[in-house]
Amino acid sequence: MSERKMEAAAVATAPIGGGMRREPSYASMAEQDDFDLSRLLDKPKLNIERQRSFDDRSMSEFSIGGNLKVGMDGYDPVYSPGIRSGFDTPLSSVRNSFDPHPIVAEAWEALRRSVVYFKGQPVGTIAAYDHASEEVLNYDQVFVRDFVPSALAFLMNGEYDIVKFFLLKTLLLQGWEKKIDRFKLGEGVMPASFKVLHDPNRDVDTIAADFGESAIGRVAPVDSGFWWIILLRAYTKSTGDTSLADTAECQKGIRLILSLCLSEGFDTFPTLLCADGCCMIDRRMGVYGYPIEIQALFFMALKSALSMLKHDAQGKELIERIVTRLQALSYHMRSYFWLDFQQLNDIYRFKTEEYSHTAVNKFNVIPDSIPDWVFDFMPCKGGYFIGNVSPARMDFRWFALGNCVAILSSLATPEQSVAIMDLIEERWEELIGDMPLKICYPAIENHEWRIVTGCDPKNTRWSYHNGGSWPVLIWLLTAASIKVGRPQIARRAVDLAESRLLKDGFPEYYDGKLGRYVGKQARKFQTWSIAGYLVAKMLLEDPSHLGMISLEEDRAMKPLLKRCSSWT
Repeated sequence: MSERKMEAAAVATAPIGGGMRREPSYASMAEQDDFDLSRLLDKPKLNIERQRSFDDRSMSEFSIGGNLKVGMDGYDPVYSPGIRSGFDTPLSSVRNSFDPHPIVAEAWEALRRSVVYFKGQPVGTIAAYDHASEEVLNYDQVFVRDFVPSALAFLMNGEYDIVKFFLLKTLLLQGWEKKIDRFKLGEGVMPASFKVLHDPNRDVDTIAADFGESAIGRVAPVDSGFWWIILLRAYTKSTGDTSLADTAECQKGIRLILSLCLSEGFDTFPTLLCADGCCMIDRRMGVYGYPIEIQALFFMALKSALSMLKHDAQGKELIERIVTRLQALSYHMRSYFWLDFQQLNDIYRFKTEEYSHTAVNKFNVIPDSIPDWVFDFMPCKGGYFIGNVSPARMDFRWFALGNCVAILSSLATPEQSVAIMDLIEERWEELIGDMPLKICYPAIENHEWRIVTGCDPKNTRWSYHNGGSWPVLIWLLTAASIKVGRPQIARRAVDLAESRLLKDGFPEYYDGKLGRYVGKQARKFQTWSIAGYLVAKMLLEDPSHLGMISLEEDRAMKPLLKRCSSWT
């Protein structure tokens, strides 16, 4: 590496720290709540002896026996102020172990510009840093799901404090009273996003959080709580420090999130019933019901929680419910959501109107409802988890996030994981094209588009959530391919991304059947596009990072699997 490149890379990957620290003259209402958690920030890290983790154990070893939101008028949004927080963290050795691509330094610099500060401490990254855009909308906020790749990049670079402050800040927001009109949301709901506001006259920072009351369609984010649990585990695995997860506040936060999902009701399935727009696809796109993205994240959050919950009176009862739910959920997903060539042929031959517990067509799916495209799309070798399964309805679309998370969480068996990667290779043109990665495939259009999306002008065919290509998904593809032992898939995808991302200004998404065009409404310097690329690069250079976001299959679940013959 040239001396100039080495210097640029060193500057770009230097930890957030140094410089002046801003202190407010007095605390706002939101800040006063921080005092309850301030003691958590100063706890010394523990030296944890590396022992056999929960991920390597079988679940059979466990026995079964007033809304404080502040108005935004008169405040300035606080992000990238050029003021450093003053904390110092160790750097990973990754940046010194390889010759980085020229855009790596640019990506790190762009990521650091997006950092948001609260009382001088970094608490997240804004969604996009696009000064060319006339409408800011909510892209100047810190989204829980959007921050995950940023957090992973910082963790892999040895910068832990920003992730810790984010986890604590969102945990504090969870405790706020949440109302939409006159209806109160569940206590465990995590915010979709929050915004730091600075009053320059009083020099005070405050936070305004959005729990869905400002979102398109007014839908609460189901995925935020799951991502929070997954990120808490990633922080714990990366630092080797269990003291944060062990605090009473974090233990309560986990319990509140999962209590929302494990409550008993009218459900006859172990999957979660959700509204449209409750996850990354946050607009009307026909994913209501039991979307694969939510089910895979739910499964991963349950397994992550098992490794962190204490075995006290409250924890033990929840652990028992988690173990029972995981076994039922894994069987349901592997049996009814999985599609390969043989299963497609079986569904094609289904009989209908079966009124018995011995019914083969348990959901009474009408074979004529199978779309024509899936017969051509399904290769002889390969398979995937379809988008949705509910009474008389199967959504055969491919969704990238759900399938990648299924691999990382081991919701997919090793054989199914290989089959998903086989499908990606067999259908590279359709799913990857010129820019990784299709959020879903295929796009819906014409009359179906009008009915399903309500004529949404943003989700036209092959654009945005309707078959658009999202660079952020490259980190999930990379992690999944490394876990399956197929890193060449990730390298090929990363090479494609590197040829365009910097030149195009790290856009939010790409349009077109092959993903050739920068999205018509895509923001430039989209933070998770930047962070997703960096995480993918660091995973390829040091695959040991995979441990913080990968969970192994539990032995207790293996006997429950039947069917999946596409790879034999």
